[in-house]
Amino acid sequence: MSPNPRPLRKLGFLTIGLFDEADPRRGHESTLDLITLGERLGFDSAWLRHRHLQYGISSPVAVLAAATQRTSRIQLGTAVTPLGWENPLRLAEDLATVDVLSGGRLNPGFSVGPPTHYAHLRDALYPDTGDQEDFSPRRAERLLALVRGEDASDFAGTEGIEVYSRRVQPHSPGLASRLWYGAGSLRSARWAGEQGLNLLTSSVVKAEGDDAEPLDFAAIQAAQIRAFRERHPDGDRARVSQGLVVIPTDSATPEQRAKYQAYALARAPRTLAPQGPARLLFAPDLVGTTEELVERLHAHAGYREVDEVAFALPFTFEHEDYTQILTDLATRLGPALGWTPGRD
Repeated sequence: MSPNPRPLRKLGFLTIGLFDEADPRRGHESTLDLITLGERLGFDSAWLRHRHLQYGISSPVAVLAAATQRTSRIQLGTAVTPLGWENPLRLAEDLATVDVLSGGRLNPGFSVGPPTHYAHLRDALYPDTGDQEDFSPRRAERLLALVRGEDASDFAGTEGIEVYSRRVQPHSPGLASRLWYGAGSLRSARWAGEQGLNLLTSSVVKAEGDDAEPLDFAAIQAAQIRAFRERHPDGDRARVSQGLVVIPTDSATPEQRAKYQAYALARAPRTLAPQGPARLLFAPDLVGTTEELVERLHAHAGYREVDEVAFALPFTFEHEDYTQILTDLATRLGPALGWTPGRD
């Protein structure tokens, strides 16, 4: 085992923002309340995950625009925006606008590939161009160029009383340095490094290599992080954030502890073998006291490579459960990992 991991420098959390179809506002307001709670507790970042055609937040950028007006310090991110659903030019405008509103706190994370269930929604999403859409990394490269301020048009100047720009407006100069790529394979990790992006890792990786080899999620993730840094201009200083599901139970009630353990147990079978044609391997959810979680994280090869995390909140829990989990993360687990809360 390598030497002890470095102290945790950045602590964040991620949520999908579930809601009742008959009362969507309540779920969205709950998500905003969690973000403001996170800022009060000193979290460095809060991240939203896209859920298209589901009962989770479909437009994180819009929700984060609201969060910019309720917070002043916490970094706000998407983990991740699937670019197959987006026009890179329009997305670049939205990201720059929210970054300006936030005072430079937006951290857009994204990924490439065709939308999930594309065959079922292609005619609604791209009725005229469905067979021509490019879901490769080239789509991401278009977004990068536009956010970085490269020309979107070959016309600039005044036409009547209208003034036109060649590049996306508003332009937020620091935004490009806060772009993150959600990678789950060696190939995508290397591509992100070559592009000079930051890297988001999560609780899922692609099981690559010989089927006869024992599968070790943590070892696979650590190898991807090292491959990313080998290709990145900043080398070992390149930023990587890990996003495991971590549920501290220190202040939980007996009922909450039982719920959390049952949740993790129900999801455990998917961690035993690669899932689906993409051979996705999931990490076990980590549930326990601070002392137990510190031991498990320090033994995790992927965690040992990072000093930033955005722990994922479980699905389907109640607001009071998330409040307890976030409070324990910020007041107990984070400090035990060497983290110092942020201050306004």
